[in-house]
Order: sequence, then C-alpha cells, then structure tokens
Amino acid sequence: MRRLGDAAIAAVTVMALAAGVWLLGDGTGPHAPPQPSAAEGRPEPGAEHSAAPALDPSPPTRVRIPAIHVNAPLMGLSLAPSGSLDVPPPAEKNLAGWYEAGTAPGSTGTAVVAGHVDNTEGPAVFYDLGALKRGTTIEIDREDATIAVFAVDAVEVYSAKNFPDEKVYGAAARPELRVITCGGGYSKSTGYQGNVVVFAHLTGSRPS
Repeated sequence: MRRLGDAAIAAVTVMALAAGVWLLGDGTGPHAPPQPSAAEGRPEPGAEHSAAPALDPSPPTRVRIPAIHVNAPLMGLSLAPSGSLDVPPPAEKNLAGWYEAGTAPGSTGTAVVAGHVDNTEGPAVFYDLGALKRGTTIEIDREDATIAVFAVDAVEVYSAKNFPDEKVYGAAARPELRVITCGGGYSKSTGYQGNVVVFAHLTGSRPS
C-alpha cells in the first residue's frame, strides 16, 4: 500500500482507466492519444518552492483544463477491493473522479484526480492529457464556491512496472495536484502499458 497524506492508496491500475479496443492497429497511429515529451518532465527551477496559500478543505465538483477542452464533473472515488484506486464508470466519457479519502484539491497535500483516456467508443475525458505543457492552467471547482487554480509543473509517462508511487502519491508540504490517465505503449492483448501523470501546484483561487 502507498501513502497519500494520511490515507493509504494503491497505484492506479493501467487497465482500469482505459479500454483502447476502439484503436486500430498497434495504438501508435493517428488515433493514439498524445504522449508527453521529455521536455515536459523537467519542472521550472524553483517551482517546487512556490505556491499560493492553502485553501480550507472542500470537496471538488468539476475539473477544467481549457488548453485541451476538458470541462467535466468530478465524482468521489474510493479504493477497490483489490486496493487500487477505483475509477469512474467507463461508459461516462466526460466524467472524472477524485480520491475523496485523501487531500481535497487546494488544501495542503497531494490531491489525486483520475479519469479515462478512452472507452470502447473512442476518446474520453483525459484523452489529450499527454499534450499538456508546463505552465498550463488547471481549474477545480469546489463546493465552497471557490475555484482552485493550479499550474502544471511537469507531465510524465511511466510504465506500469516502473510507476513511481512515492513521487506521484507521496505527501506534499504545499497544495499539489496529480491528474492521471492511461498512456505509454498499447497492445491489443494488454491495453495501455503505463500512465500519464500531470504534476501541478496551487497558484491561486477565485470565487466561482
């Protein structure tokens, strides 16, 4: 089990967030989701030290990433019987989830949002997540009528066997956000073989 703040969490399973069966060929053609470049995995110097003041905990209700046209409601996610993070219903293409036993986005710590890259019909909510660039804005609407605004520090892709649990889920001393979907190589027999992970930190907030 991995630690996320004061709650235990297992790594998001590769197959849980993607179907991929709609892809043609080997998943590397024009229909494959974009993958982050190596350049996006290098955070800006000093980025780990700067952040806006933390917000009081409040459940999130919606995630918006204008750069890739994401505007989706958020549902609460818990742990599946296997110990891995549960995921939104695959049929709901424009729905993401957050780990509600962990940190609320905007509060001090590491908040986790996860969503599907695709389903059997085609692209889903986080299909273009791998195309994000450092500095991109992510907005999280919250129940307390505030919008938590985050800036992307890095976008990386990891194979399932080399997934860095502590780096992704480990506790943070400032308000941070992780947005996760499937990525990496794809095969018809195993599906996607890794995860795209977006690392971001709180830069401010405003009334909704």
